[in-house]
Formats: sequence, structure tokens, C-alpha cells
Amino acid sequence: MAQTIERPPGSDPGTAHVKVAVVDDHESVRLGLKAAFIEDGYDFVIAASNVDELIEGLAGREVDVTVLDLSLGDGSSVTENVKRVQAAGSAVLVHSIADRVALVREALAAGAAGVIPKSSATKTVIAAAATVARGEVLNNLEWATAIDADRDFAKAQLGRREREILHLYASGLPLKLAAEQLGIGYSTAREYLDRIRVKYVEVGRPAPTKVDLLRRAVEDGILPGLDPDGGDGR
Repeated sequence: MAQTIERPPGSDPGTAHVKVAVVDDHESVRLGLKAAFIEDGYDFVIAASNVDELIEGLAGREVDVTVLDLSLGDGSSVTENVKRVQAAGSAVLVHSIADRVALVREALAAGAAGVIPKSSATKTVIAAAATVARGEVLNNLEWATAIDADRDFAKAQLGRREREILHLYASGLPLKLAAEQLGIGYSTAREYLDRIRVKYVEVGRPAPTKVDLLRRAVEDGILPGLDPDGGDGR
């Protein structure tokens, strides 16, 4: 049963509705994060030592975000853990030791919304969890480092107009307004968007949803800013 909490003085009233779980095989980490989230006014649901324990404890309930240890000591894989937590209805924030770049890259490829180092201050971890709980992708140095370190990470070759459409649409603008801002028709904008998705499929990084497109835009440096180089995608 989810823990009923009384909101501490000075905490954000909105956090009381954000459901959080933690999965870590170190008890001290679990207890520390649990205490910090509760103190900050979050609805803390469960602290588990592995994903099996998490799913069993949730018993079909969903949480908004799960802070997931990058490498658990039960022999499970990073990809398996991320996908199982997502299948249980939760976004995933990976809690990582900074030097495990290959595993971080694997977690992001599996669909984790971000990664935060274990060396981070607790308030930084909580802020990152809040970002992920809102359905946003956490774009930070750890994400960038994991991508840059992977030589097999193939960028989709998008033209300038395609990058412009992706930049506006992935930033949250409806496609119709993005088209108007660029001075093109809605059907043309839709064609560009379809072309973008095809190009990401071709490099093995499909982006069927808007959140996936946001992820790709962040990964490829299209967000927060456009690459000034490159030709027109027309």
C-alpha cells in the first residue's frame, strides 16, 4: 500500500501527487533516497533491492518515476531492468556510477529518460526525478558523455528543414504551429516528420512517438540548439 505522508513545511504541494519508487541493491542508498523523497513531499511508494521485488511490491500499481540502480547484483541486465520497469508503468531515471559509460548508453538505448550520477547531491537526484516524472527527458552531461563515447552511435542525416521541424515539434509545439512558424503547409511539415522517422529507423533508432522524437533530438544535439551547418533537407 502506498505510504500516506503529511506534506512537510516548505515543500512543493505538487510533489505530493508524484509517485516514486527506488530500486537499488544497497540498503543505505534505498533508505537515504526514501527519506529524502518523503522529506520533500513526494508520495514514496516502494524501495526495492531488485526489479522482481519492485514489481511484486507494486502489485499492479503504477508509479510516475523509478530511480533505478544501473547495475544490480542479481545478474540481471540493464536493458532487461529498464524495460521491465517501463512495462510496469513507470518512467526510469538511472542512478549511475559515472565511469560505466557503456552501461549508461545501454540504459538510454533501452528507453531510460535520463541518468544521474551516484555522486550527485540528493537534491539534484530529486530534481532529476521530478523532471522525468513530468514526462521530460533529462538532458545532462552524463547523457552527452554516454552518447559521445559510443562510436557505433549513428546519427540520422537530417537536412536543415528536417532539423528545424524536429526542433520545433520535439520542443512541444503542435505540428500545425511549427509549420506556420516555418512558413510551410501542414501537409509539407507532416511529410518532413515522416521522412525524419524513416531516417531514424534506417540507423536503428526508431522514433514512433513524440517523446521518442524528443529523445532523438536531444541525443543528436538538435535540442537545445540547432546545428548551424548542413544543407537543406528539401
